[in-house]
Amino acid sequence: MHGEVISTTRLSPQLVRVTLGGDGLDDFVPSPYSDSYINAFFLPGGAPYAVPFDEAEVRSHPRELRPFPRRITVRSWDAERRELALDFAVHGDIGHAGRWAIHAKPGDLLQFRGPGGGYSPHADADSYLFVGDESALPAIAVAAEAVPAGRPVTVVAEVEDAAGEIPLRSPGDLGITWVHRAGRHEDHDNLLAAAVQALPRPAGTVSAFVHGEAAATRAVRRVLLGDAIVEPEHLSCSPYWRRGHTDEQWRSVKAAWIREVEAETGILTRPAR
Repeated sequence: MHGEVISTTRLSPQLVRVTLGGDGLDDFVPSPYSDSYINAFFLPGGAPYAVPFDEAEVRSHPRELRPFPRRITVRSWDAERRELALDFAVHGDIGHAGRWAIHAKPGDLLQFRGPGGGYSPHADADSYLFVGDESALPAIAVAAEAVPAGRPVTVVAEVEDAAGEIPLRSPGDLGITWVHRAGRHEDHDNLLAAAVQALPRPAGTVSAFVHGEAAATRAVRRVLLGDAIVEPEHLSCSPYWRRGHTDEQWRSVKAAWIREVEAETGILTRPAR
């Protein structure tokens, strides 16, 4: 499946929205999850093929000429217009997905599989807690819009500074804590965990979504499970990336990292992606 770029929008210095359309989306079926994502393929420089390509055929190329797969959040799907909005976390001209999004222009094509997903706000929860950095903000935004009306929703989001804050909406009773990295000299791994620990203790069942940088999500997980704020079956916790690692380096050790994190408390949580 593939889409054609219709437009791009800079949501913040760290987020870019790319809207796709075209006949290549004729078979697109949206995921039922709020944490919906596609597996997109980004072509390396000098690739001897173009979108659309045969996935089996490109696997015969040397590794350096194969496409780089990345999971990208589906922000919205307009079934009437057949348009797919994807939100990309970008960090300058770095990373295959971010670089593509920054330079995308109308008419460019993007091939992908999916969508998939693994989390939606639990309908039986008394309140909701969504935690993450820019990489998780698009999925957090979708989740906040998917909660039952009137229920408490708390978002704790880490961004570089005030320019990284984006509008969030919810039918629930929404409260947002923005955590800025700029000017903070303490350990960045614990910024989100400290902000979560400082929140008033919620009553009843909490449905939590904690995604983003690996060490930061691990620290938040320790708080939520260690203090029995969230039950394991109501926690979706997954590391999208790891500070100091390229995407390829992180992909090679991610499974071992998740096993290590799960073993430290003896409680298994199901990563959404």
